Amino acid sequence: MRVIDPHMHMVSRSSDDYERARRAGIECCIEPAFWSGTDKQHPGSFFDYFEQIIDFETERAERAAGVDHYVTIGLEPKEANYPEMAEAVMDRLPEYLDRENVVGVGEIGLDQDTQEERDAFRRQLRMAEERELPVIVHTPHTNKPQGTERIVEMIEDEGVTQERIVIDHNTENTIDTAVGTDCWVGFTLYPGKIEASAAIDLLEEYGTDGMLFNSAADWDPSDPLAVPKARDEMLDRGWDREEVRKVVFENPYEFFSQSPNFEYEP
Repeated sequence: MRVIDPHMHMVSRSSDDYERARRAGIECCIEPAFWSGTDKQHPGSFFDYFEQIIDFETERAERAAGVDHYVTIGLEPKEANYPEMAEAVMDRLPEYLDRENVVGVGEIGLDQDTQEERDAFRRQLRMAEERELPVIVHTPHTNKPQGTERIVEMIEDEGVTQERIVIDHNTENTIDTAVGTDCWVGFTLYPGKIEASAAIDLLEEYGTDGMLFNSAADWDPSDPLAVPKARDEMLDRGWDREEVRKVVFENPYEFFSQSPNFEYEP
C-alpha cells in the first residue's frame, strides 16, 4: 500500500533513508522548513537553507529513490524570537512561496508562546490565505494543550480558511481542541510526541476523516518508516484496508492537492 508522508525533514537524513522509505511504500513526501537544532544568526542562513530543501533535496529524493519531494516554507516559531532577523526573513518569504515544488507555508506556530511568535504566526497565516496555500502548524512541546488552544484562537481570529490548515503534533491532550475546528489533524509518530499505537487508538475513537500520520524524520531520535509501520500495525489490528489507505495516502493527497504546485500523480 502506497504512502505519502506529509512531514519529513529529510535534509537530516541520508540517501539510504530515501531508499528505505521508498521500499516501504513512501512514494511522496513533504518537507517543511524547520529549526535545524541551533538558532540561525543571519537572514541569509534561512535563504541558503530554503534553497537547499527546494532544489537539492527535491533532486536528491528523485535521484536516490524516485521519491516525489515537495516543500513548505516558513519561519518556525523558535527563531521568530529574534524580531529584526525574523522580519527580514518574512519580508522575503513571498518569493519562495511562488517557487516550483513549494506547496505551502510551514511549519509555523508556537514554541514558547511569546508575542513575537504570535505576530509571526499571524503574518504567515495571512500570507498563506492570500495565496490559497496549505499550512502546516507546529504545536509547542511544552504547555501543549494551552498552546494549541492559543493557536486555534489566532486561526479563528484571523478568519483564514481552516480546511487548508493542518494542526500537527497532536496528542491525547490536544485532540479535542483540534477536532473542534475545520482544520486537518496531524499526528507525528515520534518519541516525545505520540507513539503509533496511541495515535491508532485515537483514530479508533475519533475516526479517520481529516486525520494525517507523519514521521518528522528529523535529526532527533525518529524513524522515517514510522508511517509505513503504523500502516502495518493498523492492518494487523484488523482495520479495513480502505480506512488505512485513507489515513496514509488519500488524506495527505487531498490536503496538499489544494496547492497549485502539488503535481504528484498517484
